[in-house]
Amino acid sequence: MFDIIHFIQIVGVAGICAIVFLESGIIFGFFLPGDSLLFTAGLLASQGFLSITILFVFCSIFAIAGDSAGYWTGKNMGRALFEKEAGFFFKKKRLHQAETFYQKHGKYTIILARFIPIIRTFAPIVAGVARMDYKTFLSYNIIGGILWAVSVLSLGYFLGNIIPNPDRYILPIIIAIVFISLLPVIISFVRNYFARKNM
Repeated sequence: MFDIIHFIQIVGVAGICAIVFLESGIIFGFFLPGDSLLFTAGLLASQGFLSITILFVFCSIFAIAGDSAGYWTGKNMGRALFEKEAGFFFKKKRLHQAETFYQKHGKYTIILARFIPIIRTFAPIVAGVARMDYKTFLSYNIIGGILWAVSVLSLGYFLGNIIPNPDRYILPIIIAIVFISLLPVIISFVRNYFARKNM
């Protein structure tokens, strides 16, 4: 079984930041454990293994950098897929829909997506494909990156300080965090399923 505490102790702050960067906006990083990683890092910081201040600063920076990398990947490479009409998902119609959506809701999407696994990885890429204004994207990327990193780290740090022997409860807590993070996706899927069924 994967021991996330042992893994963090091995890779340290540099490894945590690398994973945060990859999961924040690099397309193959969607499977990485961003929320559980930050929570556990905060918990370890509460036990004196890591500095919470250093984690706050560098995890925020790398989360912002990851989203920015995703944005530029989408802007420079993603549009070609849609312009070639490559398959069901990659159609010009969907590109126009994405552009319209990000013009209306892009600011809040960039922030809220931070707290939803998988969506977190693809939101900045789609923002780039839709050519959302970069200054606007960056402003909300900074807000979302800091909010996400600091809040999840703080949750781990806080619980680590009030729960005796917190490493005993790490697995059920991580499962709960992942479930809560995925809840909006599950609810959306169920709603769409029944909406299609009733059509």
